[in-house]
Amino acid sequence: MLIATDLDGTFLGGKSLHKQDLYRLIRNDKSIRLVFVTGRGLETVIPLLNDPIIPNPDYIICDVGATVVNGHTLEPVEEIQGEIEKNWPGSFKVIEHFNDLSLEYQAVPQQRRCSFYVNDEKMVEEVKKRAADLSCDVIYSVNKFLDILPKGVNKGTTLANLIKYLKEDADDVLVAGDTLNDLEMFTRGFKGVVVGNSEQKLIKKTSEIAGVYNAKAEGAGGIIEALKNFAQFKKYLPKTGNVRAEDDTESSQLVMMYHRLPYDKREINGKTEFVTPKSPNGIIPTLKGYFANGRPGVWIAWEEVAKSGENLRNIYIDKKNYPNLMASRIGLTKKEIEIFYKSFSKEAFWPTIFSFIDKVKFNHHHWEHFVAINRLFAEKASEQADHGAMVWIHDYNLWMVPGILRQLRPDVKIGFFHHTSFPPANTFNILPWRREIIGSLLQCDYIGFHIPRYVENFMDVVKSLSPVTVLGITECAPRFLTYSTALGVEKMTTAIDTGRRIVKLGANPVGINVDYIKQLMQRNTMRNKVDVMRKNIGDKKMILSVERLDYVKGPLEKVLAFEQFLDEYPEFHGKVELVNICTPPADGMKIYEKIQHDLEHAVGRLNGKYANLNWVPVRLFFRSLPFEEVIAYYAAADIAWITPLRDGLNLVAKEYVAVQGQLPAAKGVLILSEFAGAAVELPYAILTNPYDTRSLKEGLLQALTLADEDKQLRIQRLCEQVEYYDINFWADDFLKNLTTDNIQDFSVNIIHSWKNSVVKEELAI
Repeated sequence: MLIATDLDGTFLGGKSLHKQDLYRLIRNDKSIRLVFVTGRGLETVIPLLNDPIIPNPDYIICDVGATVVNGHTLEPVEEIQGEIEKNWPGSFKVIEHFNDLSLEYQAVPQQRRCSFYVNDEKMVEEVKKRAADLSCDVIYSVNKFLDILPKGVNKGTTLANLIKYLKEDADDVLVAGDTLNDLEMFTRGFKGVVVGNSEQKLIKKTSEIAGVYNAKAEGAGGIIEALKNFAQFKKYLPKTGNVRAEDDTESSQLVMMYHRLPYDKREINGKTEFVTPKSPNGIIPTLKGYFANGRPGVWIAWEEVAKSGENLRNIYIDKKNYPNLMASRIGLTKKEIEIFYKSFSKEAFWPTIFSFIDKVKFNHHHWEHFVAINRLFAEKASEQADHGAMVWIHDYNLWMVPGILRQLRPDVKIGFFHHTSFPPANTFNILPWRREIIGSLLQCDYIGFHIPRYVENFMDVVKSLSPVTVLGITECAPRFLTYSTALGVEKMTTAIDTGRRIVKLGANPVGINVDYIKQLMQRNTMRNKVDVMRKNIGDKKMILSVERLDYVKGPLEKVLAFEQFLDEYPEFHGKVELVNICTPPADGMKIYEKIQHDLEHAVGRLNGKYANLNWVPVRLFFRSLPFEEVIAYYAAADIAWITPLRDGLNLVAKEYVAVQGQLPAAKGVLILSEFAGAAVELPYAILTNPYDTRSLKEGLLQALTLADEDKQLRIQRLCEQVEYYDINFWADDFLKNLTTDNIQDFSVNIIHSWKNSVVKEELAI
């Protein structure tokens, strides 16, 4: 069969459940053709094609019948549209012809037609007379819209020509509409449905047309009602409908979706054991800790397998510490992982996200693989989630999951958190798949970013691709810096209406587990380790850098700046030492081989230039260290020099602050890049521009020459900030924003969260 439907008020209207049922029916039954028949211009229909929930039409008739294109390629159906074009006098001529009448031109995308607003119905007859002089027709609808079209062109004639072109049987066509400009579709002998709450003039004029059904349900529900009413269409309805437990209480289950599992698998003495990852500042321990209170949950991630498509059973991660947390694994082969994570994500998305566009590589075959892996994640979540569960999706590797999951499980709450930065529109939009990605993300209930700047960058991208209505805005101060740093922004969008759903947005910078750090710092073994380390350092100042090996972290720029610092300030020779703990990337990440080579060469040259028997200027540790050992370095270091070129947030900075805050008379100094997200929430750090060698050197000199009293005050204030906005605050704040349905309540949540900060300042929406 073929369903030809108007959009606004019809296919896009009605209850959410009805829309989901109808859209799923069309997506799943390949024998159903879909045609959009709308008064919109083609440009305003295109955003719908990027919405993964809405089934893609086979054909689109828009401009009230003046445009007809293939729904997959957007190429015109020339056999039909060409004839329409021949009979169109042109927009300039039409506008000039009606220039002396008080008509308000609709400044909307349109072709081969001119649309006006008219306030006086008496004027319509005059317009019709003048239109006849140009061999044009006039369609008047909803008591205000007036369309001037080529003679004989309307939704009905173009649809009839398309049906003839497709050689479809007219008995297999169902048309649907809700306003008077849909009338002509009902006069062509097709079965039709006037959906509930339609324009009264349409209901009246179709009341005596054979084969037209007046539905009670609005929008998509009316179309479903018609399928049940007409005998020849009943066979397209599913034999067993979906069972919806709409009265169920909200589930407390949390489904965590991440690209990695919260453990590493090791073969120890021939036995497989699960061990905690060694990553010193990874997000995984933070997320796993959220289930320590016994909350029921499922952690969905990939695990390497030998054979593609291998099914893996669910397993407990740690029955003792996380009694209700299961790991639901997706089996991927080594090659599948290489393409999904190590090649495509790191070559196409990673450099785009961090604005290193000269390093971007696009591979469309790899994109298809990426989407296929995302589908596996979405299907796994659909299978594992309780009714009404919260699904918390993490990071850009799973950008396409929300759109697919929303199709499969409209009942779940979907939250998405970006652990990276988010670039501005002129950078993000270089992605060939920008529309698909944004279309998927806009299926979320809530999208969280680290800082307000990333929220506004996301909004710029959205606005560049689709019209949206902003529903909420909030001030960023006092929690976040505004004008005083590179990533500052004054106001942040908190909610938007896409026309199909409301999406909430927010800034949720990740916190750290301060309590765990306090526990570690109270251990005698830790104190002894720090004492030994300080003794080995002697009277030298330790400058600490902890980072992953990655060009976005700027490790080479820092070493080169340190070399220049030693060139210019010889009085610090033998008195300062840069300890660089550089965590290597995952095996097979060839993209980082050059930066490793350049970094090692620079360190070797610097040490060869200045080292002696008693002093090595730079100590490079190119390996992963256990978190407890990194904590000891934090405690022993006089300065943390954290200078990424770009960074979504930077937890190392917060960890250093938290550790220093546990020391008596702490004097540690944090130097932090302005382009790390954490810079806008840590105002007492020394902020530096990592792109400017002079700024790096001056920031280091300032840290080395600060008075002890200034150091103590800075670290105290930073510690207050980090302790208040800890990991528990982050998790609770994100989930609260996800579960708050009322936009007004959501805005109050944001205000409440920020009012209760240590700053205690008033906010205004």
